[in-house]
Amino acid sequence: MINRIRDIRRQKALTLADVAARCDPPTTAQTIGRLETGMRSLSLTWMNRIGAALGVDPQLLVKAEEESPARLVARLGTQGAEALAKPMDAILPVALDGSARLMAMAVDDSAGEYRAGDQVWLRQIEPEDFARAFNRDVLAPRPGGRFAFGRLIDQRDGRVALLPPGPGQRQVVIDRPAWLGLAEMLVRKL
Repeated sequence: MINRIRDIRRQKALTLADVAARCDPPTTAQTIGRLETGMRSLSLTWMNRIGAALGVDPQLLVKAEEESPARLVARLGTQGAEALAKPMDAILPVALDGSARLMAMAVDDSAGEYRAGDQVWLRQIEPEDFARAFNRDVLAPRPGGRFAFGRLIDQRDGRVALLPPGPGQRQVVIDRPAWLGLAEMLVRKL
């Protein structure tokens, strides 16, 4: 089993001390750190305490080694879609049919209809399926490990044109992207 506490904690932008203080009863940041790294055994009691502190189902704190989870690969900010320094497991609150080739993008700053704190879940599609993504929001890989996000408004000669969310944005043209991430679900905390 693989411990996912660190990925979930970082995705929720919490420190070790934040999680420790949220535990009932409170514990120390050092204890949470030891549980994250496996230096201390993660018992069912600890899973329940940490799950409650993180606001997730305790079973999400661990996963089987052979699973291939969806990944959080990009963030949408004021400067557009940006790659994460290190992709991490994305925590899906509900199951989507055919979870293969799923990825997620976190929204850091509001842009268009997207609000800070949203997660956009995307399904990877291949170039032969790009036509079905017209007038839909997509994430496209760019050279150098970068990304572009926006509404697919044109596809011609292997190039795709995206219109980023928000007023006054200029279209972005990407030459022969290997895939597109088609937006399928918006997760917004109420």
